[in-house]
Amino acid sequence: MARPQLTNAARPATFEVEAYNERGEMVPTAIAGEHPLTIYLDKREIVTLMTLGHAPEALVLGYLRNQRLVDSVDDIAAVQVDWETDSVAVSTRSKKAPANLGKRTVTSGCGQGTMFGNLMEEIDSIKLSEDARLADADLFVLLEKVRKHETIYKQAGAVHGCALATTAGEILMFIEDVGRHNAVDAIAGRMWLDAIDGSDKLFYTTGRLTSEMVIKCAQMRIPFLVSRSGLTHMGHEIAKKVGITMLGRASGRHYLAFTGKERLVRTTPQPTALA
Repeated sequence: MARPQLTNAARPATFEVEAYNERGEMVPTAIAGEHPLTIYLDKREIVTLMTLGHAPEALVLGYLRNQRLVDSVDDIAAVQVDWETDSVAVSTRSKKAPANLGKRTVTSGCGQGTMFGNLMEEIDSIKLSEDARLADADLFVLLEKVRKHETIYKQAGAVHGCALATTAGEILMFIEDVGRHNAVDAIAGRMWLDAIDGSDKLFYTTGRLTSEMVIKCAQMRIPFLVSRSGLTHMGHEIAKKVGITMLGRASGRHYLAFTGKERLVRTTPQPTALA
């Protein structure tokens, strides 16, 4: 059998955006790419993968193999990636359709978490509080509390942690799991059970800020999303769209505000330059 015909449609690995540090200075910052890629297998929609886009053809082949959707690579005639439509058309020689498949989105979260349905379409209806404010002094208090928090990570590693906090820096709940999407869902469940309003809260995560994290935070109506890690391009775009205040690389007394900096209040004195 001949090898499949493959496009060579790698996307840029990083994008540069404006961010503002704790001194209010604009800092050009590189963030990771993140793109939806919907797989069509013999014209049937299978799944939407969230991906860096660095090697989309290999990603699709590996997904089809690991999900046992195609018996052999010899049966694949072509893999054609089109970023204008964020899709990839896979054609097989046998045209044998896999059974019992529904559309789903496989997120970029650890453990290949899934979001059923198209959550992207729901964000247009989400309204976040425009009155909420976060003082940098309270943010620094929270970051110190998280650093000192007794965690599974300190004992064993291999987990992500998420916290729901007040804008005054009080941790209301802290949950860890092997995948950060699981920790987010657990906090969302507790908020639902206890009727906790998220409109004046802050969400902290040890993991990167992907589209999944931003969407889930918006669904909880939380206006502040903070991470000690970085973020992805799609996470950044969605945060701008829904109006979340997104802070990345937050540690000690430092942070970068990527979106929503108008909600931040600088109260701590900044060091003056030596004459």
